[in-house]
Amino acid sequence: MSLVAETTARSAENYRVTRSRRNVAWTGLFALAAVVVLYEFPYIVGPGTTTIITQAFIILTMASMWNLLAGYAGLVSVGQQVFVGLGAYIVLALNIHNISVFTALPVAVIGCGVAALPLWYLVSRLRSGYFAIATWVLASTVMLVIEKIGWLGSGTGLSLPHTPNVSAAVFTAYNYWCGLAVTVLAMLSVYLLLRSRLGLALTAIRDDEVAARSSGARVGLVRMLVFVIAGAGCGGAGAVLAISLPIVQPSAVFDVQWTAVMAFAVIIGGLGTIEGPILGTVVYMVLQQELQSYNVWYLIILGLVAIGVAIFARRGLWGLVDDHLHLRLFPVGYWLWDPASSGRRSRGLGLGRRRGRHS
Repeated sequence: MSLVAETTARSAENYRVTRSRRNVAWTGLFALAAVVVLYEFPYIVGPGTTTIITQAFIILTMASMWNLLAGYAGLVSVGQQVFVGLGAYIVLALNIHNISVFTALPVAVIGCGVAALPLWYLVSRLRSGYFAIATWVLASTVMLVIEKIGWLGSGTGLSLPHTPNVSAAVFTAYNYWCGLAVTVLAMLSVYLLLRSRLGLALTAIRDDEVAARSSGARVGLVRMLVFVIAGAGCGGAGAVLAISLPIVQPSAVFDVQWTAVMAFAVIIGGLGTIEGPILGTVVYMVLQQELQSYNVWYLIILGLVAIGVAIFARRGLWGLVDDHLHLRLFPVGYWLWDPASSGRRSRGLGLGRRRGRHS
């Protein structure tokens, strides 16, 4: 054996790469406990609080999908509201034909995933700003088409004609549980996706697309799958939104503000992390509830917060937590163990994310 080969073999024996499983078990228990507590909320709090938390579920689902696109696939979309609107109108269309809104919800998720395929074909060759503007144009075009369909209410919209014959409080609780289910499934899907081989390819694409292509990653196929998953997730959020609204209107469900809210939550919380959208959604909801009575000042303060985080905490608020505590609640990367360290407290070098820490 040559000297080079022998040195390489020794290095391979010394270093070891493992999944970052250090806190996965505790994370699973904590997440399960959180879901159980959230499930019980309608029995504990009033309909007003339940409605606010349902809105938080909708935003968290959207933000997680936008983060999957921009934070991992490198696709900055300004048109994700197209899937929010399509999900809402699929629920409305099926409910007009006397199909329960709760039965229509999973159909809306599947329908938006299918609709994402032709939309991806139209924008797949575009990148950066061109991709962002093209998605915005597509969303506006779909909204204009919906406005021309008379039996869906045209531009004025329609209310859901066949809602369950239950009290308002019970219906609000049902919608809350739907929002909780959509959010849990969306975040679980993102977590499992990022821990799969597809997630490894996404991480490589995020860090260096050219290197990912050189390593054999099928960048186009991976991005298409992510676009479809993000479309389905936003469609589920749109379906829950439709059940929440008194009237489903194109101007409300196809509003570009939904994408702005997604991006705000992700940028504030931390782009390219699962925890970031959660923290960003909490910050957004607190600011919204505390400042919405101040009219235009509410938007000004939101903008100042976003600018401040972008300048002084470029990895978001969760990035600050990770820098100081080296903490990941949902680890999805790999861990390269230093041969100079040993034992359970050995120090690792992160693979699969920037700045050399674990993911």
